[in-house]
Amino acid sequence: MRILTSWLRDFVTFKASAQELADVLTMRGFEVASIEPPPYATELNDEDAILDLEITANRPDCLSIFGIAREVSTIYNTDLDLPILDSEPSKDKDSTLTVTLKNSELCPRYATLITDVTIEPSPAWLVARLKAIGIRPINNVVDTTNYVMYELGHPMHAFDLERLNNHELQIRQAALGEKIQTIDGQERILQENMLVIADAKKVQAIAGVMGGTNSEVTTTTRVVVFESAYFEPTSIRRTSKQLGLSTDSSYRFERGTDIKAPIVALRRVQAILTKIKAGHSRGPIVDRYPQPKKSVVIELRHQQVGRVLGIDIDSQFIVDKLKRLGFEVKKDKTEDDNLSWKVEVPTYRVDVNLEIDLIEEIARYHGYDKLPSSFPDLKQPPGPTEQWIPRQRLLRRLLTANGCSEAINYGFIEQAAAVPFLLDPNDIVKISNPLSEKFSVMRPALLPGLIDALVRNRRREHHDIRLFEIGKRFSHNDGETLGLGVVMTGLGKPKYWNDSDRQADFFDLKGVIENIFNELGITPEFKITETPILVQGRSSTVNTITEKGVEIKLGYLGQLNPTIAIARGFPEIGNEIYVAELDLEKLEQVKSTHDQFVAKSVPRYPSIVRDLAIIISETLPANSVRETIRAAASVTLASVWEFDRYKDKSISKGYVSLALRLTFRAEDRTLTDSEVDKTINAIVGALKEQHDAKLRQ
Repeated sequence: MRILTSWLRDFVTFKASAQELADVLTMRGFEVASIEPPPYATELNDEDAILDLEITANRPDCLSIFGIAREVSTIYNTDLDLPILDSEPSKDKDSTLTVTLKNSELCPRYATLITDVTIEPSPAWLVARLKAIGIRPINNVVDTTNYVMYELGHPMHAFDLERLNNHELQIRQAALGEKIQTIDGQERILQENMLVIADAKKVQAIAGVMGGTNSEVTTTTRVVVFESAYFEPTSIRRTSKQLGLSTDSSYRFERGTDIKAPIVALRRVQAILTKIKAGHSRGPIVDRYPQPKKSVVIELRHQQVGRVLGIDIDSQFIVDKLKRLGFEVKKDKTEDDNLSWKVEVPTYRVDVNLEIDLIEEIARYHGYDKLPSSFPDLKQPPGPTEQWIPRQRLLRRLLTANGCSEAINYGFIEQAAAVPFLLDPNDIVKISNPLSEKFSVMRPALLPGLIDALVRNRRREHHDIRLFEIGKRFSHNDGETLGLGVVMTGLGKPKYWNDSDRQADFFDLKGVIENIFNELGITPEFKITETPILVQGRSSTVNTITEKGVEIKLGYLGQLNPTIAIARGFPEIGNEIYVAELDLEKLEQVKSTHDQFVAKSVPRYPSIVRDLAIIISETLPANSVRETIRAAASVTLASVWEFDRYKDKSISKGYVSLALRLTFRAEDRTLTDSEVDKTINAIVGALKEQHDAKLRQ
């Protein structure tokens, strides 16, 4: 919102410079983006300045010069001068124009004023002010409506009366397939849920967004109908998004305007037209307001203000500041020194609905910097921490310790990114009113966002990347679930001058997952699987067995299919991406062995170590070999470790030499060589029978 200081001084007197004004506004919660001299200094006061304010979406009352003047008046404790209005005309029925309000839910109030006009260029002072805030002058009628919109924050529209069929206006929803050519020259197809302004035959304007060319004001216009209305914010927001059309008007209506402003805005327009000798009202204001809005009244307790802010605020200060901001304050009761007020909220303050909102206003003007640092009073102890909170904190620490950085992505993504991660295309959750095509569906997995984050990093010359994210996934079948995603590419370990580089592979990612499960006290099982998003032979599921012997699939890991990387714009196709995704809600169902932690003494008896080299199929998973060994061995087998994998010309094609180190130990005695030999023979026999393995000589 661009504020011209000379325009601001029309309503409030202050002696501060533009920089000083910017500083005090910043202290009251406003963000001043810039301070600039006006572009037309010769036509304006040389001391003028333009303040560019960033107004948050909850403060539509400050999208106007007068709204900011109200804040400045409260800051400096000076009087606020009201804008000059035309004399209040009669609100009797005007037979010149028929106004029919067919949808009072989407348009609770609609007012019109008919004026005889002479179309000509606007005077220099009006043109200079509009140019200073970035508005292109058109003619005196259009310029006046734009001027009042920026001054009071209430958009209006002007129709050429003679171009309205039967001199009629209907406020209704569009019919299916209706079209309108808007004043920007574009033909737009309307949907049934859109509110429009129509005459007896066709649509003349998209309510709250933009007018049509059929009834726009031209140099030949002699009689105009000024429209000033209140439109339901959600309706305007939906229409603006569906049409992809955002205007100064829709920007204000979709945030919420003042339902009392339509009449004031019409009177202000007429006052300016009279001042510049551009037109005189022909008749009364026609005001369609079937169900007047009730004011919001809030009880404000003096004691509660002090409890929340941690400091006693003078009651007179509270009353004075709220009144200057436009609130009506009446003393409610004083019992046992518990002073309270009934505060009526002005209709332009759509952000104030609760007592805490009023306390925030008091804090803003008392000064956040003057509030003491203190702990709030607690009337009861905090509740117990949810079980998943420490689990997520642990996961974040573990993943960070494994060299990963946390990423936070949007929950909505483009459909092209989501489709590869769905087994059923109908399972996708689409957004009814997306911001753009890039945010059209809810993410079915965390990996699409992580892959895009990885691509963005690679484009910025960051080559060795490990990212993780904990967040929600969405699908029709499973609903909303919590997941963990990990992506990895580049070197498997940091560069070192005395060591060779090695690219990250499947086992780097598998090691990260194993570290996580080890700390969680859960035993993972990895099984080869075929998944469309992963490279065949370099993919695995992550499973575990419950206490009842039920196998649960917790997720998957492996090398990402290169076609997905290409589609997402990965800049160097030759490099491999490894990904993993786990279901944390299923993980919560698995009991941790840490819950039954038992301390054991250091072994009293020595162990016996035997190395075993076998010729075995190179496609056989190491986990299958370990399971066979454990099943065939006695309880004295303490550990199995693969320490070498070798292949040369002496080994048949399709086979590999695998060397394993087996450690045996008994808790109650020293093992003999004959006991170990017997177990070794059983293991070799099982490997030969189940995997066609042979001892390497």
